[in-house]
Amino acid sequence: METREIPTPIFSKKSPLSFRAAASLLFLLLITLADCDFFNKNELMQPLTLKPGTLTVLTRNIPTAYYQGPEGEMGFEYDLARAFAKDMGLELEIKVVDSISELLTAIAENKADLAAGGLTRTPEREKRFIFGPDYFTVQQQLVYRKNGPRPRNIEDLKNFDLVVLARSSYEERLRELRQQWPELKWRAIDDFSTDQLLEKVWLKELPCTVADSNILAANRRYYPELKIAFPISEEQPLAWILNSQHGKLQIKLQQWFEKFRKEDHLAALKERYYGHVEIFDYVDIKIFMRRIKTLLPTYQPLFEKYGREFDIPWTLLAAKAYQESHWNPLATSPTGVRGIMMLTTTTARQLGIKDRLAVNESIKGGALYFRQLFDRVPDSYPENDRRNVAMAAYNVGMGHIYDARQLARTLDKNPDRWSTLKEILPLLSQKKYYKKLKHGYARGHEPVRYVERINNYRDILEKKLGLFERDHFSDDLSHSNHIQEL
Repeated sequence: METREIPTPIFSKKSPLSFRAAASLLFLLLITLADCDFFNKNELMQPLTLKPGTLTVLTRNIPTAYYQGPEGEMGFEYDLARAFAKDMGLELEIKVVDSISELLTAIAENKADLAAGGLTRTPEREKRFIFGPDYFTVQQQLVYRKNGPRPRNIEDLKNFDLVVLARSSYEERLRELRQQWPELKWRAIDDFSTDQLLEKVWLKELPCTVADSNILAANRRYYPELKIAFPISEEQPLAWILNSQHGKLQIKLQQWFEKFRKEDHLAALKERYYGHVEIFDYVDIKIFMRRIKTLLPTYQPLFEKYGREFDIPWTLLAAKAYQESHWNPLATSPTGVRGIMMLTTTTARQLGIKDRLAVNESIKGGALYFRQLFDRVPDSYPENDRRNVAMAAYNVGMGHIYDARQLARTLDKNPDRWSTLKEILPLLSQKKYYKKLKHGYARGHEPVRYVERINNYRDILEKKLGLFERDHFSDDLSHSNHIQEL
């Protein structure tokens, strides 16, 4: 029979040498922990921000980051930075720069606490900067205009005048691709944003450019002829770049992001700015843009009048009316709803509307009804979410909204976010869910799409009417001082 020696435990009294070794190891461990604590304390002793009580943020004046909209300062990056500053008890100070080059230079020189301008985390940038947590994922896409010359592949790009932003993630990727395709060339400029380059492609002033997928999705609603030739990268994360001297801010940001994400605030913010941009119907958008010119001027004074009366953004009211009737005051559906706001007989009677086909009465009734629904939505929602929920109720009824909230709680989801209701409402068409709810079956996909389309129309309308204030640059591309080619 084979015998095996059992090792003596490290703290065995029979092995004093092992005991001493263990004690030494423990002593070294305590020293290591003490050293770590010392460095952590040193890091925490660093200043939180450049200016006490203020969070200084560098950004760009672009639709996906920061702009002056009809409701004041807006933008995904702006709202995200404002939420962080508020949680930290800091006043937010926005510093707008004109280009990625200027933004990267300024944060490298520690002129702000962080840079938040739709910045891609890339290997090259990670060698130079400290990034915060990832909060969005994008893909670089080569864009051309419908019915224009189309690049078929990377090799084909040597025959095109490709223009991209200087010092952008696009340039980094093109440099990587040039290692395999040495004839690849492009022009890198500072004078325009990606949005403006996309507009120039749409105007046929440029044959192609490169844009992140989220930027392209937002702009295709305004320039529907823009097309994707092919992606030039895998998906990449967006993240803020932090002031390298503020270690404590980095720790605070990481903690806050985890909390912000866990409480569904990040999902709600993505929903506000990107939840509807994936809806793209080329023909519908072309018709809508044409009717902004031909029909809207007739009804705009009434949308503005009742928007003011019931405290509703008039562009939202106009977008709702377009979704309902395409601004046709005589519209009638097979179910009997009628007029420019498509009111039911019952609703019109309750609102005191005598003639649903009278434009003035219909718009007034639609605005009043929407206001009543908005006031019934719990104020636990953020205001923009309350509008979305009220719009969904306009379509599907408030009873089904209450059912969706109940189901959300049952499924352990936050009922006070529109992003949650977008996920829950479609479940109301499934028997295993609706049979347990008070108001039963509902075509839950319809209110979700209804809200998304209204938000889409509103964004297009505000852009076409110039309600977004943006930077204006020279239209002359010939003065670009950064040329990158073979």
